[in-house]
Amino acid sequence: MLPAALPRRAALAGALALSTALPLPGCASARAEGPHSFAPLIRRVLPAVVNIGVEETVRGRDPLAELPPSIRQKFRGRLPPAVRHLRGAGSGFIIDPSGLIVTNDHVVGNADRIVVDLADGRSFPARLVGSDELTDIALIRIDAPGPLPAVTFGSSRSLQVGDWVIAAGNPFGLGGSVTAGIVSAFGRDLGAGPFDDFIQIDAPINPGNSGGPLFDSEGRVVGMNSAIYTPSGGSVGIGFAIPAELVRRIVNELGSHGTIPRGWLGVSLDDRSAGNPFLGAPAHGVRIVEVTPQGPAARAGLRPGDIVLAVNGTKLDSARSLQRAVALTAPGGRVDLSCVRNGHGFNLSVAVGLRPRIESN
Repeated sequence: MLPAALPRRAALAGALALSTALPLPGCASARAEGPHSFAPLIRRVLPAVVNIGVEETVRGRDPLAELPPSIRQKFRGRLPPAVRHLRGAGSGFIIDPSGLIVTNDHVVGNADRIVVDLADGRSFPARLVGSDELTDIALIRIDAPGPLPAVTFGSSRSLQVGDWVIAAGNPFGLGGSVTAGIVSAFGRDLGAGPFDDFIQIDAPINPGNSGGPLFDSEGRVVGMNSAIYTPSGGSVGIGFAIPAELVRRIVNELGSHGTIPRGWLGVSLDDRSAGNPFLGAPAHGVRIVEVTPQGPAARAGLRPGDIVLAVNGTKLDSARSLQRAVALTAPGGRVDLSCVRNGHGFNLSVAVGLRPRIESN
């Protein structure tokens, strides 16, 4: 069993590391033979890479609440407390000298307290500007007494499989570190969300590196490290970064609005049974497994067992396709679904709701 994307609590158990290796500017054979040293580039960009510490309060049900007072006192201190204070660490990078920092949503999204440690040893409390859990991108801000070193975005579209990249971050809470490797593949779907389009890299990334930058050979940010593929929880040389184009677009929206409202149907989906001829299902589509009571789909009349063939006229070949279409629809907007129930086709127009945030527990 090899988990791909980190769960929401991963920030508190430890986030991921980053990786990218770069050829020296002006070296004609750098891409073919590899760089002689990353030192000049790292000296230039590492001051903009930060370590992020978070604290989260998790409130659960008191296991002693229903016991008589005499028995409750006997077990007090022996069972897990109803309120726990968890700590975690991650990484981020400064994109504006005024103190704007990009990181993963799973690092800071549920934090009660965020502290940013700069490369020069200074620490500042940070506040959350906004976050988007479907893309796992967050924007935070610190207030420093003067301008801060910042990095710029590049384009992941200019990368090729085999290009060197460098990842920087805070693996295992050790502090600022870098790793180097190459681009292994593009367009990886880990099943973490409808917008999965990861860059696969072979540079080592480990818990604590989530949210750190992936640099190209010019020192531009071409991705944000977010997930690993591992049987043990540590690096086995397969890591994943969110492309810079998506990070930049989401960050711009978060900076302007603080949030990105996402559409929601309130259903659980299954790809596998929708196109199963032994179940009498059509060759394409997505089967509804569960419907949230009083959710948008329930109010529109969708039921478990229904098969959605198309959304807004576009045929569906996966649950991810439907999730993406709904997530891109503003809450209050409508999606037109072509469906099958017990072999009979029908159409529904569903008013999309606001996707609720998934809290850690």
